[in-house]
Order: sequence, then C-alpha cells, then structure tokens
Amino acid sequence: MNTKKTIVENPEEEQKLWAEYKQTRSHELRNKIVSKYAPLAKYVAGRLSIGMPPSVDFGDLVNCGIVGLMDAVEKFEPDKNVKFKTYAITRIRGAIYDELRTLDWVPRSVRQRAREIEEAVRITESRLGRSATDEEVASCLKISVQEYRDAVYKVSCTSIMSLNDLRSNSDGDDKISLMDSLVSPASLNPDVIVEKEELKRIVAESIRELPEKEQKVLVLYYYEQLTLKEIGKVLDVTESRVSQLHTKAIIRLRARLTNSRRGII
Repeated sequence: MNTKKTIVENPEEEQKLWAEYKQTRSHELRNKIVSKYAPLAKYVAGRLSIGMPPSVDFGDLVNCGIVGLMDAVEKFEPDKNVKFKTYAITRIRGAIYDELRTLDWVPRSVRQRAREIEEAVRITESRLGRSATDEEVASCLKISVQEYRDAVYKVSCTSIMSLNDLRSNSDGDDKISLMDSLVSPASLNPDVIVEKEELKRIVAESIRELPEKEQKVLVLYYYEQLTLKEIGKVLDVTESRVSQLHTKAIIRLRARLTNSRRGII
C-alpha cells in the first residue's frame, strides 16, 4: 500500500483545515481529518503484522492504529515544521506497539535472551569503542557464533523493537522517546528540552557508527517507509535477514543509550 498515492495533500487546504480545527475543535472537522488519514492505520498495521502469529488479529491492530491517529490529531501542532502524515505514522505505530506488548505473546525465554544479547553488546562495544562483530558478541556470551545468530533470529521473529523504544531515562521515571521529540518544546521544562536534544544527538551519532547494512535498513524502514520485503529486494537479502539486521541495529542503539546514561560514552 502506497500512502503517497492514497492520501493527496494540498498544502493550502491542509493549512486552512488545521487552523479551523485548532480554533474550533469541531468534532466534524476532527472526523474529517481522521477519515482522510485512516489508510495510514491500515498501512502501518500491515507493516507491523509481518511475522506475527495467527493469534494477533490484523483488524485489532488497525483499530489500535486509529486510536493512535486520533491521538495524533489532538496533539499535532501545525506551526511546527513537521508533516502531519509523518507525525501520525509515529503515533499510530506507537499505539500498535503498545497493544502488541499487552498481548505478551513473546516467550519469557526469548525476552530473557534479548536482554542478554543487549547487555553483551553494551559491554563489548563500550570496551572496544566501536560496533562489535557477531564473533565478539558471541564470545562475550560464551556461545558459538552460530548459536548467537540463531538467538538473534529467534529474537527478530518475536520481539517488538523499534526506534520508539529508544528512551533516555535520567531519574528512572521520566521517559523520553524519539516520538515525543516531534512535539513542540515550548511548554516543556528546560532540563527536558536539553535531555531530548542530547538523546537525538546520541542516537544520530550512534546510527552513523552502525555497520553499513544496519544503517541502510533503518533508513529504508523508518524514513523511506519501505516494507521488510521491499528492503530485502533493495539489499538483495531475504526478508528474515532484514528483520535480523533491524533487530541488531536496535539492540546496538539501546545498548549505546544505556552506556550514555551510565556515563560510559
């Protein structure tokens, strides 16, 4: 599904529509906006449903996406230099991820293995000062390279990991996600503003330090909005391999953020 073809945006009409809605908070206008961008919920649900077990109902994911879309309409700030479609996709994805987490269908053993891998990556990369190879992470885990790759494969098939999970957590309570950085900082505490800017700096720097293929997967998935299958064609690898590269990239970024909170980097 190509949202660029299904949703046609006229900048002037959009500006007028948002200006009127923000002034009147009309339910009719809100419903009009939600109806126009509803295809985004199906689009995002379709991308996230890949690899999910039969117990995960696609319709339920779409419904959660609509809830996220409605939340995006309420919180969107037209004066900021962000397109609503970009903002909405982020909110929709977050709402669907929240629903998937409540289902808790991932085996506890896989969750534990994911944490172990992330910790091994954190320790290894903080020691080496660069991205760790499979061999180096496997050595830290005291398992063979094949066992490590098999573990990553299992995690990539069942884990729910995205850039929305990357958070800076200075005091253990306040959670700052990349999604929140799209919101206007005007009403935020100065300390929070600084922390968000630092988070974005660390993430951007960390992405640049990722292995080339992992960088490409993040760019194609999050910025070009390609599906895993489409990315596989671009990189000439299988869809499952793309999923593994994505999982590795997110684990590295999470590990680096953990190190940054501990003052290691």
